[in-house]
Amino acid sequence: MKSLSDVITPACIINQEKLKKNARRFFDIGERQQVALRPHVKTLKSVEAASIYAPLPMPITVSTLAEAKYFAEAGYTDILYAVTLTPNKVPTVDALLQKGVKLTVVVDSLAAIKALSSSSQQIKHTMPVAIEIDSDGHRAGVKPDSPELVDIANEIAASQYLHFEGLVTHAGASYGAFTTAQQCQIARAECEAVTFAAERLQDQGIKCAMVSVGSTPTVFAPICPVGITELRAGVYATFDCVMAGLNLCTYDDIAMSVLTTVIGFHCDGKGLLVDAGWMALSRDTGTHDHPHDCGYGLVCDSHGALMPGWVVESTNQEHGIIRHKEGIDPQRVFQFGDIIRILPIHACSTGAQYAHYYVTSDDHTIEATWQRVNGW
Repeated sequence: MKSLSDVITPACIINQEKLKKNARRFFDIGERQQVALRPHVKTLKSVEAASIYAPLPMPITVSTLAEAKYFAEAGYTDILYAVTLTPNKVPTVDALLQKGVKLTVVVDSLAAIKALSSSSQQIKHTMPVAIEIDSDGHRAGVKPDSPELVDIANEIAASQYLHFEGLVTHAGASYGAFTTAQQCQIARAECEAVTFAAERLQDQGIKCAMVSVGSTPTVFAPICPVGITELRAGVYATFDCVMAGLNLCTYDDIAMSVLTTVIGFHCDGKGLLVDAGWMALSRDTGTHDHPHDCGYGLVCDSHGALMPGWVVESTNQEHGIIRHKEGIDPQRVFQFGDIIRILPIHACSTGAQYAHYYVTSDDHTIEATWQRVNGW
């Protein structure tokens, strides 16, 4: 095993022990609530990582068809593609259906389902389709009380090539909920919206086998999700600074970090330069409206221990500029060539910058390299 100090930087590091601990928290929720789990694999997009937090034969959620193909090749057979399907993607879905993968797709409008119905004659196997419900006005979905909901379900039922699978929703507004009370309120609203929609369809004789909810803040909210068949979440596997800012974890729980090297000091004498810019960290500044703004990432020493006050304040393509919030001279603390680590603001964004991860359990040595899939 080689040392972390031997790795060419910047590099993405996964602490396997923290990943296991985070996965256990999610599994415990499923056991306690007696509800099925469908982990979202979009954060790490790695079969090796998924063997810990979404082990076979668990159903999974993906955000791209590239992920769907990659995980299907690894043996996953129950996959939810949680982005509205467009006709140009139907052949890829059909290829997976022909291989025996139950790949459920999503629509959220009459326009989307009519386009899918028109193109569904290309498929050779019945395609499972779920309707996305808008439970909080955050992004996409049909309103649970909209007449369009029943029309979409009927359009699915009318097609000999499609099968109505059920309903899904994502309470994205939960990413602005800073207290447990707020998270519980959004989680209840999420569940009530999708179960109300399911009841409306049931009254029309349309059965919902899938009633699926999920976001990390709402899944981890201490409520009982009545009427729900499954929970989805993804970023819990590694957590990140956004999740820590919502008090869903501590900074020490974050399983992902970016290894970087000190390459100099800023000309104003108050900044530290590292070789991890936005190409390594991403442009995500998701904590800018949090009580504690983490900039482009929080600074840790080479073994992952947080260094209070030090933050990546700005980035260029290959340069990160680190400063202390109280103006401490970085040359009193760091030297050229020092190895440090950066905690990600949004783990999904940071992970997407890499083709593979270096895995450690002791924060000193690399014990494995995990591949990931990128693209769409």
